[in-house]
Amino acid sequence: QVQLVESGGGSVQAGGSLRLSCAASKLPSNTYFLGWFRQAPGKEREGVASIRRGGSWSYYADSVKDRFTISQDNAKNTLYLQMNSLKPEDTAMYYCAAALDYLYEFWYKSQRYQYWGQGTQVTVSS
Repeated sequence: QVQLVESGGGSVQAGGSLRLSCAASKLPSNTYFLGWFRQAPGKEREGVASIRRGGSWSYYADSVKDRFTISQDNAKNTLYLQMNSLKPEDTAMYYCAAALDYLYEFWYKSQRYQYWGQGTQVTVSS
């Protein structure tokens, strides 16, 4: 079955960096978008970034633009999220997800993603 396994989370001080990875296996050939979401305690899950699988289109939440970069290594079936200039408000559980749909401007809608990883915790201290 499809597996998405995140890694790379941890605890850093504000201003620091982390790179999250998501190893994907057995994704259907009609998987079109890969994304990163996050959820802080007591808050709704929010879209962080998304990328067209095998392509160059990428999308970011306003709160992470110019700080986070989403990328993919097709040969390794791995999705990445490079996070720089981290802030305490970036603290959350981060999830990768895969969608069997052309999302484009709807990339942030979590209900449009069919497959999810188990999450990796990111904690940023001030």
